[in-house]
Amino acid sequence: MTPPVSEAPISPVQKWAITFTVMVVAFMQILDTSVTNVILPHLQGSLSAGLEEVSWVITSYLAANAIVIPASGWLAGLFGRKRFFLICATLFVVSSFISGAAPDLTTLIVARIFQGLGGGPIIPLSQAILWEIFPFHQRGLAMAVWGLGFIFGPILGPTVGGFLADQWSWRWIFYINLPVGILGFFLASVFLFDPPYLRRAARIDWWGLGLMIAGFGCLQLVLDRGEREDWFASSTIVVLAIGAVGALGSFLVHELKTSDPVLDLTVFTDRNFATGAALSMLVGFGTFSGMLLVAVFTQKLLGYDAWTSGLVLAPGGIGNIFSLFASGIVTRVDQRVMLGFGCLLNAVSLYMMTSLTLGMDYWALALPRFIQGFALGFVFVPLSTLTLATIRRDKLVNATAVYSMSRNIGGSVGIAVTTTLLAQRSQFHQSTLASHVTAWDPATRERLAHWASHFVTGGSDVFTAERQAVAMLYRETVAQAQLLAYVDDFWLLAVMFTAVPLFLPLMRRIRMEPSTPATAPATERASAHAAE
Repeated sequence: MTPPVSEAPISPVQKWAITFTVMVVAFMQILDTSVTNVILPHLQGSLSAGLEEVSWVITSYLAANAIVIPASGWLAGLFGRKRFFLICATLFVVSSFISGAAPDLTTLIVARIFQGLGGGPIIPLSQAILWEIFPFHQRGLAMAVWGLGFIFGPILGPTVGGFLADQWSWRWIFYINLPVGILGFFLASVFLFDPPYLRRAARIDWWGLGLMIAGFGCLQLVLDRGEREDWFASSTIVVLAIGAVGALGSFLVHELKTSDPVLDLTVFTDRNFATGAALSMLVGFGTFSGMLLVAVFTQKLLGYDAWTSGLVLAPGGIGNIFSLFASGIVTRVDQRVMLGFGCLLNAVSLYMMTSLTLGMDYWALALPRFIQGFALGFVFVPLSTLTLATIRRDKLVNATAVYSMSRNIGGSVGIAVTTTLLAQRSQFHQSTLASHVTAWDPATRERLAHWASHFVTGGSDVFTAERQAVAMLYRETVAQAQLLAYVDDFWLLAVMFTAVPLFLPLMRRIRMEPSTPATAPATERASAHAAE
């Protein structure tokens, strides 16, 4: 397929104004996705709720995201793309205000559901808009500029959220969305437009809509709550899993038969798109779970606060700045080579994280994060180019929605798998280490003597010091077991990114169709060519 670039006369100033507009709104959405993780303890105290209850503040948002993202293309056709973008921005801002002013937990969870419904479509809509307004040779740079907001959101989220919650109140993490959202709304009102080829929905596919909501909603709840509920040992998780499989299976069959589907699955007939969507799940798996592991490791085992933990993630954003702008060459080289390089470099950074210790300093963590951030710039831009370049313009919003959905599902699966593996491997390593901690082991006796001497020096009597030494040895054993479990997770992610280049021959390189200088602006095309 050879989709033409938009022929509407858009000036360079307007193009970059639109880019800034969608970047601002997308940054607001991404920031809010990560910022709530650090305020759960504050919510517990303020709203007099347990950790299990306040965790629904995150779960409700993710479930709403999972429901609405697949329908973004259909909703854009139903309302018009510009109007739908403004509706999403408005819903996000209003629900942010209600979240901040919520008097109780129930109100906050309901507001977060609407916030997720408003925020979910923003990313696929933004990608589709940028892909349409920029000619092929400028898309790499445009996506790189837009990607800055995508990268800095998860970095600033924990740091800004932790600072606001500690200094003022958890409510301010929602209030800061208001000026950003209002600015984005007015910019979108001025600069965005509806393309003439946007296909309007002829009718509402109620069956498809209902099955989609039930299927993706149940799937997200299974992935988000599974580890807390001990997976299939919980009857709730079993029921949700059966509901997800049944509803999603029926949804796929229905969407293939209906003439006006909520989710147009015909995009999967494009070889590049089908392979790219699958690889997007793998990349989402590794990227989101890797960031979570670093944040949890630094806070749980190294004792960092939320602000310092966010600073550990920050070098990734710095590295990403360099690589995102360098990825402007995406139209002049084989995108598969760039993507393979980015994945292998990412694997190297994850391999470096397998050398974790409980005494490592900030820079030992910052260097792998910088390398990983640099690598991601060579992953996201070429992967988007390979996946979306040969999709027809009238299917772009739908395709970007499916692409975003794939990445989000991969991220949710990755977080579920790595957190479950973390718990299971911690128990395994603790059992193994404990079997070697005996009174006959010289190293054990030496360590107990060291701690006993420490506590005697601190003023404890000999009997109490011995008991305290045993307690400290147990704590050290647990910490070492958890450390080894983190190493296992990082090994898994490193192997996964190493395997991604093996699938790249399934994709075709994207090239510019040859054209004469006089006709190049009007006839520019992106086409897929098989490797020789």
